[in-house]
Amino acid sequence: MSRKNIVILGSSGSIGEAALEVARRHKDRLRVVGLSVRCNTKALARQVEEFRPSAVVVGCDTDACRVTQKVRRWGGRVLRGREGLCRLAAEENVDTVLIAIVGSEAIFPLRAALRARKTVALANKESVVMGGELLMREARRYGARIVPIDSEQSAIFQCLEGHRVADVERVYLTASGGSLYGATKRALRCVSLKRVLAHPRWKMGPKITVDSATLMNKGLEVIEARHLFGLPLEKIGVVIHRQALVHSMVAFCDGSILAQMGATDMKLPIQYALSYPERWADGRLHLDPARCGALTFEEPDTRRFPCLDLAYEAARRGGSLPAVMNAANEVAVGAYLEGRLRFGDIPRVIGKVLAGNWPRTVSRIEEVFEADTAARRSADRWARILKKRRAFR
Repeated sequence: MSRKNIVILGSSGSIGEAALEVARRHKDRLRVVGLSVRCNTKALARQVEEFRPSAVVVGCDTDACRVTQKVRRWGGRVLRGREGLCRLAAEENVDTVLIAIVGSEAIFPLRAALRARKTVALANKESVVMGGELLMREARRYGARIVPIDSEQSAIFQCLEGHRVADVERVYLTASGGSLYGATKRALRCVSLKRVLAHPRWKMGPKITVDSATLMNKGLEVIEARHLFGLPLEKIGVVIHRQALVHSMVAFCDGSILAQMGATDMKLPIQYALSYPERWADGRLHLDPARCGALTFEEPDTRRFPCLDLAYEAARRGGSLPAVMNAANEVAVGAYLEGRLRFGDIPRVIGKVLAGNWPRTVSRIEEVFEADTAARRSADRWARILKKRRAFR
């Protein structure tokens, strides 16, 4: 049995660590040949000792010095920065590149992997939200494949296998509702950060947990699904599903609905992305339907949580607007986590930024990043304005 050579970009994060656990369980099928971290060289040193990859990427020269000695014991290479990520993603002996880097920087190794005709296991939303049209064009041009890792996109991908996109009537991205499900408008005005970060189902980083609470996470997934599956915006919906066992659903033109269910464990979609087009046995990830209890679905409340509507607006307007919205959200959430904004100010900042005059067409990745940079400046300015207004009340 041949082994797949895999690269894990962002190996010290929760997705990266889960991917390494999948590699441990299936070491007869997977060989880890490349790893990357931004600054967690302590975690990288531990991973290098176990998996002995042929190359690693670190964020800067100082970090590189800490792991160089370990890697070079068996002839491995240490690469640096964006250039190193792109080189590792395009290595000739690599079969699958798992991209779990947080933020917009992932767009560069993603593009490199697509141009090198790799299979990409993608766990980064921002890259597709920002430059989805350009990236999907690259994938088609070079015959590369993207297999999504986010549980919702993975579910749609699985439900669509063997079916024509032309037969799809609607897809439904499921949302847990986050930590603030059922909160009143009054409660949302003074909600504590501790409550926002207490997600009932998933253990995630602070930024994505806030996005889950505002429903922006679903907005980003709507834009992502539009590009990944070539669907018109009006065919992509969101439903609140508190149990988080149905990860998404696809409704077809004949009235049939296919739903993908599974344990609330990211190792399941990660394993599927790495094993695709096969499925590998793993008894630890099984779900017993008899123990699931009742499953509920309901419409999201966009009056209390307007970020979802803002994402749809950005998607409808197109061009640079999805990148602008993503940048504004990142700045606003960052300000909230630092205590400079209230929870309710997050959609206000995004709305103010989207109201600006932004390019309606983009033809290069560089233009996307120009819009991203300008939108961050605008969002920071509006965050300061809202903070001052609150101080004078």
